[in-house]
Amino acid sequence: MSFLGRLPTATVQFGSVLLVARTSGSLSAAGLTGGALALGQVACGPLVGRLADRHGQRAVVLAFSLANALAVAALVLGALTGPPAAVLALLGATAGATVPLVGPLARTRLVALAHRSGACEDTVGAALSFESTLDEMSFVLGPALVGVAAVLAHPAYALAGAALLVAVCGSAFALHPTARVTAPAADAPACRHPDRARTAAAAPMPRSVHALRAALALQGAMFGACQAGITALTARLGQEDQAGLVYAAMGVMSAVAGLAMAAVPARFGLRTRWRTATGAAFVLSLPLLGTDGMAGLYAVVTVLGVAYAPHLVTVFGLTERAVPPSRLSEAMAFATSSLVGGQALAIALTGRLADSYGPPAAFAAASTAAALACALALTSRPEPHRRLP
Repeated sequence: MSFLGRLPTATVQFGSVLLVARTSGSLSAAGLTGGALALGQVACGPLVGRLADRHGQRAVVLAFSLANALAVAALVLGALTGPPAAVLALLGATAGATVPLVGPLARTRLVALAHRSGACEDTVGAALSFESTLDEMSFVLGPALVGVAAVLAHPAYALAGAALLVAVCGSAFALHPTARVTAPAADAPACRHPDRARTAAAAPMPRSVHALRAALALQGAMFGACQAGITALTARLGQEDQAGLVYAAMGVMSAVAGLAMAAVPARFGLRTRWRTATGAAFVLSLPLLGTDGMAGLYAVVTVLGVAYAPHLVTVFGLTERAVPPSRLSEAMAFATSSLVGGQALAIALTGRLADSYGPPAAFAAASTAAALACALALTSRPEPHRRLP
């Protein structure tokens, strides 16, 4: 259910651009709408997580799921009626701001369930690997569904389906009995210990979490730059329709690598995994600079996918250990917003680079982001949160 609940996020992000481009005939209006949608999610994502920490997931996810369904439906109707670009951007920002963030909150819920059952750290790591793999699959399957709908009928059908899906499956995720494990009463019942509840809600975030957010923003930038480069290269080769398949190849390999993370021995610590993943991403991105054919593009991008999910899994694992338990939902939401924000900014900037200087310019930006992420991993030392007795 959580997988179906997070699928609309990936569908709407890509589908809004296709829909506005189809209905308005303007790529600039389409880009403005997609950018506003991403900005809305980045700005309001941490707020959703904070509300879930303070009031529990059930009411927050239910309210945002229904609001997001209405916002996406309004975006579809707006695009079909042809309003000015500023109105479409406002509708896109509203759709982004109301995303219920099922993925980050599902991570929080799964971690809470694992800790409540007394699971070991290996089990928690396996749970995070599974959740990251579901995210990878959703971000591969979502754009693919939009592409199929655009070819067979119209992008509006994909977005209308996304609105229905978030209303039904998002609400089902909110109302599931496991939502009780993340309620504030699970850790500090306000009715019996009001002072403890207020103290837990106000627990400060450690400074080390900022490095983890920056790492995810850089990974998003790397992914966005790769998207721009892949799109530009396939267009130069006259095979634009292959871009989606190239993304899918990267995503499938990343999902396989994410599942394989559960088999990594515990003695191979999170810091070591973080440094290894970022180093591998940098090294594996370098062949992109010399790629000029479809066969080579498929090969290089598929291998590069090996580094994506392990980095996501590791950084989310470090985040889970670094932040106070009472602010875990907020931290996970902020981490996801960092990833989305980095990707959206990189697509906007590197798309222009690719138009002006060709695909290698976008790929060079991706390698630069990977190098910065590797340097950050080598110099940062996130400490686990020390829980007070």
